[in-house]
Amino acid sequence: MNQAAFRRLISDPKPSLRQRVARAGLQILSVPYRWAVGLRNWAYDRSWLRQHSAGVKVLSVGNLTAGGTGKTPMVIWVCRQLQQWGYHPAVLTRGYRTTAGKLTDEPAIVLKNCPEVKVVVNPDRVEGARRAVGEYGADVLVLDDGFQHRRLRRDLDILVIDATCPFGYRRMLPAGLLREPITGISRAQAAVITRSEQVKLEQIEDLVRQIQDLHPGIAIGVAANRHPCVRLLREPEMPTEALAGKKVFAFCGIGNPEPFYRQLRQYGAELVGTVTFDDHHDYSDAEVYSLYDQAESVGAELMLTTQKDWVKSALLSLEGRSVHFGYLPMELVLIEGADIIRGLIRDCVGGPAQQQGSM
Repeated sequence: MNQAAFRRLISDPKPSLRQRVARAGLQILSVPYRWAVGLRNWAYDRSWLRQHSAGVKVLSVGNLTAGGTGKTPMVIWVCRQLQQWGYHPAVLTRGYRTTAGKLTDEPAIVLKNCPEVKVVVNPDRVEGARRAVGEYGADVLVLDDGFQHRRLRRDLDILVIDATCPFGYRRMLPAGLLREPITGISRAQAAVITRSEQVKLEQIEDLVRQIQDLHPGIAIGVAANRHPCVRLLREPEMPTEALAGKKVFAFCGIGNPEPFYRQLRQYGAELVGTVTFDDHHDYSDAEVYSLYDQAESVGAELMLTTQKDWVKSALLSLEGRSVHFGYLPMELVLIEGADIIRGLIRDCVGGPAQQQGSM
């Protein structure tokens, strides 16, 4: 079962008998997973499992659920803030479906947006931290997707919560998308609600109340995704407003694909076809060729994807095709609570680096 079919199975509001039986089986399988996660967190909470210090401040950006929630744009936002204060951060990432030292989709996006930031890919975050500090001279570490990775001690936990599916259907994997019980939010000092532009204001307000009920006093920010333009292969970029009325064929391989397609419709594009791959999909020549064929067969003017998928498919693109291929670069904008989140980070690292150097 691919990820799209799995997501339909666990989210269908009117499940068939077959789906209900499958869900019951998944619920049974989630029980030992819940126990294992609970036991592990219990051991860390009591210092029975050792946490390692990096020797510098560590800021973690993570989530409670599996799938895309907007962690990478938040990591970029944090890195840029640290750079503005004079720090030299490094990003520690597990590097899903890759080997140590090789950059793939998400690490490549961080590097493209923050070229002076060192990105260390290593499933062993403790070893990655040693390398970042020892070899690259990083004075602050940003732990990407680090909320459940408790082996490396951190000084600030920022949770990213997707407004379109905040708590993973409130069921643990594999019955839902929760990596751990919702009560785990109590370990975080801040929560940033992402994709706020895709839901109603009342839903954001309700979500804020839910977060506050779960963890009174937690700092909360609200963020929206912005796409400043459409970047095309071997063509000038175009404003997103120019998508209105365009026939668009879209594809992606991300954890939560529906917000991407919904965003294109909000820009006025006419979606004439979509193809969804599993998260972190590695594209082949044959697949890209097939995507072009499908786009042309439905009369698409543009074939668009996410920046995450672009870094893995653009080099395989073909010349001489009638459809133009491009992607939507994304920026995360904190529209509420930016000063609060910024203040937490500043307090964690001890203020701007220049001020520390003069003390």
